[in-house]
Amino acid sequence: MLTTPPALATTPSVHAEGVSNDEFRAAMTRLAAGVVLVTAHEPALAPDGPRGEDIGMTATAFMSVSLDPPLVLVSLREGSRMDDLLDEQPLWGVSVLAESQRHIAGRFSMKGRISDRLLFEDIPYVRGEASGALLVGGALATLECSTEQRIPAGDHTLVIGRVLTARVPSADGGPLTYFKGRYRQLG
Repeated sequence: MLTTPPALATTPSVHAEGVSNDEFRAAMTRLAAGVVLVTAHEPALAPDGPRGEDIGMTATAFMSVSLDPPLVLVSLREGSRMDDLLDEQPLWGVSVLAESQRHIAGRFSMKGRISDRLLFEDIPYVRGEASGALLVGGALATLECSTEQRIPAGDHTLVIGRVLTARVPSADGGPLTYFKGRYRQLG
């Protein structure tokens, strides 16, 4: 049996490139990012069984990719519930969160959280006509997407989606951002 020498057990993980996980993480926290809620509807397992579930997750790695055709990209942790669902279910939604929706971002980013059904319980939403995904009321913008491509990238999956609908339901307030490990407001 191989064991790690005590001196190496406390050494931070350093990659062949020479950067440690902590150094990389610290550098990336200096990049402000918009915050979105990615949602999808998990269909019922059987046609006569209970209704499927609505799933949501907070994401800060989201961006526009192309105008023609309209494409967006979201980065999902490999093996996460959303990654697994979008591997089977090609339709999903995105709600661009407003600064007043910090509580929504926080609840859908918790580890070991309660069921998503309960998390959606007191949040206003509409069900997207194209995707069936829940779209948050009061969001600065909402998109419905269909997966075009999935690209493995380290410990994440990059999901590129074709935008099926794009709406700007609320022009009030600024965007919710994530910077230095915290949700923030512009200004």
